Amino acid sequence: MKIEIYDTTLRDGSQGENVYFTLNDKIKIAEKLDEFGIDFIEGGWPGSNPKDIAFFKRIKNKKFKNSKIVAFGSTRRKNYSVEKDPFIKKLLESETEYITIFGKSWDLHVKDVLRISLDENLKLIEETIEFLVKNDRKVLFDAEHFFDGYKRNSEYALKTITIAENSGAERIVLCDTNGGSLPFEIEEIVKKIREKVKIPLGIHTHNDSSLAVANTISAVKSGAIHIQGTINGFGERCGNADLTSIIPILQIKMGHKCIPEENLIHLTELSRYIYEVANIVPPNNQPFVGLSAFAHKGGVHIDAVSKNPLTYEHIDPKIVGNERRILISELSGKSTILQKFKNYKLEERPEVIKKLLDLVGELENEGYQFEAAEGSFEIMVRKAIGKYKKLFDVEGFRVIVEKRGNKVVSEATVKIKVGKQIEHTASEGHGPVNALDNALRKAIEKFYPEIKNMKLTDYKVRILKPEKATAAITRVVIESTDEKDTWGTIGVSENIIEASWQALLDSFEYKILKSKEQQ
Repeated sequence: MKIEIYDTTLRDGSQGENVYFTLNDKIKIAEKLDEFGIDFIEGGWPGSNPKDIAFFKRIKNKKFKNSKIVAFGSTRRKNYSVEKDPFIKKLLESETEYITIFGKSWDLHVKDVLRISLDENLKLIEETIEFLVKNDRKVLFDAEHFFDGYKRNSEYALKTITIAENSGAERIVLCDTNGGSLPFEIEEIVKKIREKVKIPLGIHTHNDSSLAVANTISAVKSGAIHIQGTINGFGERCGNADLTSIIPILQIKMGHKCIPEENLIHLTELSRYIYEVANIVPPNNQPFVGLSAFAHKGGVHIDAVSKNPLTYEHIDPKIVGNERRILISELSGKSTILQKFKNYKLEERPEVIKKLLDLVGELENEGYQFEAAEGSFEIMVRKAIGKYKKLFDVEGFRVIVEKRGNKVVSEATVKIKVGKQIEHTASEGHGPVNALDNALRKAIEKFYPEIKNMKLTDYKVRILKPEKATAAITRVVIESTDEKDTWGTIGVSENIIEASWQALLDSFEYKILKSKEQQ
């Protein structure tokens, strides 16, 4: 059976503490989710903030193969007619085919939060959905706090979803908004609702009792076919249901189709990409996609797994793009990365594979992660297979940061050798990395004019082993783009400027090498 996957990472997920996405981040994540095969992508709440309004304007120009972009909002407010509610107008202006509307299904919220009568709340739901349907929108209704409401006043909770169905909603999504329900409760209630509602049912759970995934699976078992969640379980408080667990459970263990079968291998890649964009350190023990999900440390386990992996692994890690790790070998993260570069046919050169895997293992132990740094990885691969040509030599660089009056100024000097020519240039910038970028461009642009259309679009810093305080290792990931492509590069060092310089050099080299190949 096909299960619809509805991703709300860009809206509900971004409400998580320490989760922040720029507008460009949101666009990139949406494209990545579409590539993975997600059915619905909730882009945000137009009208609630300028960034979400800008997102829907930008996303109109993008073509998606698999996903439908969804705008999210509430029922009309109590003091507005539906035609004049500015938030409803913004929903229509987003021009999405689908709109998700949430409404109160718990009488406690109607009385204590909205402070209106129960009947008036039903009118909010009815009028909002009918209005959107008349304006040619397909409406998904999120019954907020449904399970708490049903357990306390089942008759009224049922009225809210019945009126949503009768008003033209295409999906009824039952929400465990406070995350306090238990799997057996979810299973029993969904089964009862399934008998009363004709249109497809959905489930939206939160993880406050550490049961969001289990509750989602229970809902599917009782007939829900529309699943809402976030990548990596991002979300407010303890987070939302984690799609990186739900999708493989449903698809591998229960035989449902969630995404195209061939895309499941990219699950780990997607998970780590979202962490990198959010600049959050991934928890190693995350099921299915975590670095430790299929890790084995010595003794009986390693011996057993070497004879038969089923002894200590519930699935083949390769199915979800992860890998088995024997910790004493300190080899990690290779298979997922290698899948991205099949065009090099590395499997035909086992000696190169061994050299490359050994190098990856060493670098990962130093703090490198290549999921969001394909540019750096490709340069490393080129060096390993003998397809790398040095473009220039770095004779040295210097960065000075000084305060001039009320202004802090950064100035960088670089000395580059291209062939027999030496370029010694200096440039100021908004910060030390921007100054280095400007100085490097000035030095090599006349030799490699293709860098003119390249620009840096993102710069992320992560502190590794923070317990070392100011001596901690720093990982820098730089994202660059031109008219056609976007790529990431990485640098790792105890010195943040050195780490930034490494990533910067790789970014320019990757651009030049790619341009020469396309000539």
